[in-house]
Amino acid sequence: MFTGIIEAVGTLAELRRQGDDMALTVHAPGLDFSDVKLGDSIATNGVCLTVVALGDKGYTADVSLETLSRTGFAKAKVGDPVNLEKALMPTSRLGGHLVSGHVDGVGEVKSKSSSGRAIEYWIKAPGELSRYIAEKGSIAVDGISLTVNAVQGDVFRLTIVPHTAQETTIARWKPGHRVNLEVDQIARYLERLMQGKAHDSASSSLTLEKLAQSGFL
Repeated sequence: MFTGIIEAVGTLAELRRQGDDMALTVHAPGLDFSDVKLGDSIATNGVCLTVVALGDKGYTADVSLETLSRTGFAKAKVGDPVNLEKALMPTSRLGGHLVSGHVDGVGEVKSKSSSGRAIEYWIKAPGELSRYIAEKGSIAVDGISLTVNAVQGDVFRLTIVPHTAQETTIARWKPGHRVNLEVDQIARYLERLMQGKAHDSASSSLTLEKLAQSGFL
């Protein structure tokens, strides 16, 4: 689990295709690796990746075909900056919101404009994700915990304060840029719970109908 509070910005130092999937190496001199070991998870642009090798101020992780199909890593290039966050510890402050690192889809920056000292972005989400995005709700964009300030159909607005822009890759976003999106887990679980209740109600109704037809009711 993660919080969406970025600890450092790294750089994709190497991308190695391995059949249908890929291994990537991240150079991250700004990240503290003193408590990182093989097998640990690091959110890389919002994608939970497992460290398979540690090097000098960096790490290597495997990226599966499933991850490539659902994230912006499919079009990643050497030199691209990436937001980094180590996995949440039980004693950590939850400064953002609970983020799993399981990306739901890829969005696209549609516009960028100034609002005082802040920057406003409108981002288009895949249609199937729009129902999970609510005004004043939380969303992880390239691993950054952000607040949705407006929603218009499948497009939503973010207002980015200077500190967040400086400490993440956001300052590099421009129209056409693709971003990894992870919607709020509460919305997903609530939908699944409601679907389960609807299924249970339908099953109960069918059972009562069968009992009535059998003469037991």
